[in-house]
Amino acid sequence: MISERINTLKSELPQGVRLVAVSKFHPVEAIAEAYEAGQRIFGESKVQEVCAKQELLPKDIEWHFIGHLQTNKVKYLVPFVTLIHGIDSYRLLAEVDKQAAKVDRVVDCLLQIHIAREETKFGFSMEECRQMLTTGEWKQLHHVRICGVMGMATNTEDMKQVEEEFASLSAFFREIKQRWFADVEYFKEISMGMSHDYHQAIAQGSTLVRVGTFIFGERNY
Repeated sequence: MISERINTLKSELPQGVRLVAVSKFHPVEAIAEAYEAGQRIFGESKVQEVCAKQELLPKDIEWHFIGHLQTNKVKYLVPFVTLIHGIDSYRLLAEVDKQAAKVDRVVDCLLQIHIAREETKFGFSMEECRQMLTTGEWKQLHHVRICGVMGMATNTEDMKQVEEEFASLSAFFREIKQRWFADVEYFKEISMGMSHDYHQAIAQGSTLVRVGTFIFGERNY
């Protein structure tokens, strides 16, 4: 039962850690069941899919976009999305700002940092992110808020490696918080941890865990 799994997960989460129920590739009925169990934050990775789902579901749902986002799709998301987890370039951040301005919204965003030992993952390297923040151009963007960082660990059974990668993201969060966001109250999120490694992520300071399979079962591709 989806509702039982939601309640089990929430009972495990420490104060200050929020659950993003990853509902991508799952039907509206499954999301509705999780909603009835009290879940309000859902994560999707396909623009067309989340646009269709948000039309059919309650308006108090917080939709988080957790996939790789192309600049030409941004305009479809900004009218309703609560948080974009995967900002992996300044160009994408600027496009979110541009499109959000058109609908008079400020969209919360996370900087995606590449922490895995896998080339297939997206994200800034830590040095690329430092360089982007150093230029200061992002300070002129008034329709986005940078609220923290996101990362995905290597898909491996070696949990020590996973913990080290999560620890590196937490350390980087603290570094850029101190250098660029020390007085910014909303810069507080570390999005890391999925169904198989959320315990390790929480231990290393995650504030948002993205859990799908544990809640909804295997995806329907």
